[in-house]
Formats: sequence, C-alpha cells, structure tokens
Amino acid sequence: MKYTLNAEEQKLFDEITEKYYMKPIIEKIEEYILKYNSKESLNYLYEILKASKDKVDILLEKRKENGEIKDISQARKSIVGAAFSNSIIYLFLLCKQNNLVNENIFITNKTKDKIFVDMVTINVDGETQKPDMDLIIYSTKEDNTLRKCMIVCLQASPRSKIEKTYKWKLLMEIASSCNEVKQKYNISYEPKEMPLICFATVNFYDEINNPQHRGMFKFFDSSFIGKPLKADFISNLAELIDFANTKLLAL
Repeated sequence: MKYTLNAEEQKLFDEITEKYYMKPIIEKIEEYILKYNSKESLNYLYEILKASKDKVDILLEKRKENGEIKDISQARKSIVGAAFSNSIIYLFLLCKQNNLVNENIFITNKTKDKIFVDMVTINVDGETQKPDMDLIIYSTKEDNTLRKCMIVCLQASPRSKIEKTYKWKLLMEIASSCNEVKQKYNISYEPKEMPLICFATVNFYDEINNPQHRGMFKFFDSSFIGKPLKADFISNLAELIDFANTKLLAL
C-alpha cells in the first residue's frame, strides 16, 4: 500500500507542480521515471534540466511579451536554482509515496522555521553565523517533535557557494568541540541535536574536477551530484534517499 502524503506534504507538492516553469521540467521527469524510477531519476537531473531549457525559454518569452518579466536572462538565472530544488522535492515526495522514504522523514524548503534556525545558529562574540539552507530533510519522534535534521545546500554549479558552506561546516566543527580557537573568538553553539551538513549539485560548469573543490566536498557529511557519475568524493543524488533513511533514523 502506497504512502499518502500528509496535508503539508501535499501542499508543497501542489505548489511545485503549479509553478509555470516546472511544468516542462516535470514532463521530462516523468519520462525518466518511466525509463528508470522515481529514485534513480534523481541521478539524471542534469539531463532533465538541460533538456527542459528550450521549453522553459518559450514560457519566458511569452511572459516577457505579456509584460510579466523584463529580462529573460535574469529570470532564467533565478529559475535554475529553484528548478533544481523543486525537482529534488518533487522526486523525494514521489519516492515517499512509493514507500522508499520512511514515513517519519520529511522534506521542506521552509528553512526559516525557528526550530531549524535555532539548530544551526552559531554565536561568534555576540554576532551570529548561519549556513545557507536550501532544503532540510528531517525526522520526527512519536510525539512529532524534531528528531534529527539534515541541511542540503544546493547549487546548480559549485563555484562560490561550496566555499561558503564548507567554511560554515568548519566553524560548526570548531564550535561543537573544546579547543583554543573556540575560546579565542568567544564562539558558542549548543544545539540539542547536531545537524548533518550536505551539498548537492548538478555541476553545469564541470567544476567538481577542480582539486580545490574536490577537497572541499570531503568536509561535508555527504555530497551528491545529479549525474550518473562514479567518484570517491561525491555520491550520485539517488543515494540521498538511503542516506536520509539511515542517518535520520539512527539512535
């Protein structure tokens, strides 16, 4: 028997399917689901997004003609990141419907919820530091309170964002241990539960082979790529499902 999305999950699913730029992308996703399945299709998000570009551009042209947008190139840039995020959520929820994701594990792009912000806020001599949080995958206890969570920072191409995220991860490691650096800079960080920090990309500009970037990936709890790639420093995006099931339900 398939899992039935709860009201909040269904609302998120509907919001994604109703976005104008997601319609051609979802059409392409469904083609890949028929060829593979909802989980394995995560490995082909690079191909899916690239193959959907022309149809998305047609929609952007129409919106410009109607006066809804002024600059197509700027609109396209903003869409790329959102499309990547929404595609992951869409496939994650389909995987959950197909019982590939534990029913007590959830995904959200509503990352400004106080419970998540409190979990990642690091105080540095009176000032606060927080990571970019594009997606959060989390588990709940029997009383529906937060059990564990996993932050997934997304970038269509790694570039500067991976540098910013891995530096925050290093700060979190410093802040959560006893060391001289923590004392020197008056760093405090006392979450009830340490979040996992992950990174995901489709690598549009083939930057992950840069040795500096490969080194940065090693600082994350796990990193994922939306291409069928074999590498020791990054996992295929489909592995995000098993990673979440294993790590977020562990005692």
